[in-house]
Amino acid sequence: MKHPFPFSAIVGQDEMKQAMILTAIDPSIGGVLVFGERGTGKSTAVRALAGLLPPISVVKECPVNCAQPEDCPEWANIQDISIHDVPTPVVDLPLGVSEDRVTGALDIEKALSNGEKAFQPGLFAQANRGYLYIDEVNLLEDHIVDLLLDVAQSGENVVEREGLSIRHPARFVLVGSGNPEEGELRPQLLDRFGLSVDVISPTDINERVQVIKRRDAYENDHSAFMLRWQAEDAALRDRIVTARQTLADLKTPDSALRVVAELCIRLGSDGLRGELTLLKAARAYAAFRDDTVLSTMHIRATATLALRHRLRRDPLDEAGSGARVTRIVQETLDA
Repeated sequence: MKHPFPFSAIVGQDEMKQAMILTAIDPSIGGVLVFGERGTGKSTAVRALAGLLPPISVVKECPVNCAQPEDCPEWANIQDISIHDVPTPVVDLPLGVSEDRVTGALDIEKALSNGEKAFQPGLFAQANRGYLYIDEVNLLEDHIVDLLLDVAQSGENVVEREGLSIRHPARFVLVGSGNPEEGELRPQLLDRFGLSVDVISPTDINERVQVIKRRDAYENDHSAFMLRWQAEDAALRDRIVTARQTLADLKTPDSALRVVAELCIRLGSDGLRGELTLLKAARAYAAFRDDTVLSTMHIRATATLALRHRLRRDPLDEAGSGARVTRIVQETLDA
């Protein structure tokens, strides 16, 4: 099986790549929503992210990727509590998936063969401490959306049926992609994404040629292509690990907090989640740049990502919410 396309080899789409890097640095940002037309590299970027992320330490037999034996659920009946490193999980949640597959359910095989009432973990368990990816997220069935909303808010999956009473941690970064022409996202789910990106096909001929050349090399000279980009991905992975370590020591002056609050007030963003998300994104960006103090430069670079999907709709705004955010950010920070 081929390795995913290298993250560093993706041509253009800088906003999308930046958003994914920020969530890798600080998963509490809340995930990324990528909307755009077909063939713009949305799925490729998510697959590439899986190969870029640093590994995580887990208890060997834990079905929910817990870092310590004491955190593992009792129902798992774990025998081997040794710790080892595994790739950060990136789990697909396909359209049309059943509720049992998502949340987990009674293990029918054990029930029939042994008369044993055991729990078979679902996608929420597999994605814990990793990423849950939903392609065409705007086409997801409402009852699955409801499950996502509950778990995204609580960070815990609860299964109460078929005589089972199961709880386990389910904290993951939610990544969704879709084509806006195929339908809008429910506002409740839209609000659960920390960052939002609009992607379009490149219009520069040289850039499009570069996309073709790299994809062709990936398909037809795979080993050499992966070797060419291995060092680039490794360097980016090291920057992410370093940023995670320095994030807690980053200084955040009150002046930066006032700028964040002023931006959200001027934009009319709903609730306070916008301020909190923008602050986390700006801090992650500062840590990625190896800066030690949060400044307006970091806020400027991340404001559109964090706020474009949190604005009240303006039917007269033909330029779109992203352009509106960018304009108000410039007016506020340049004042």
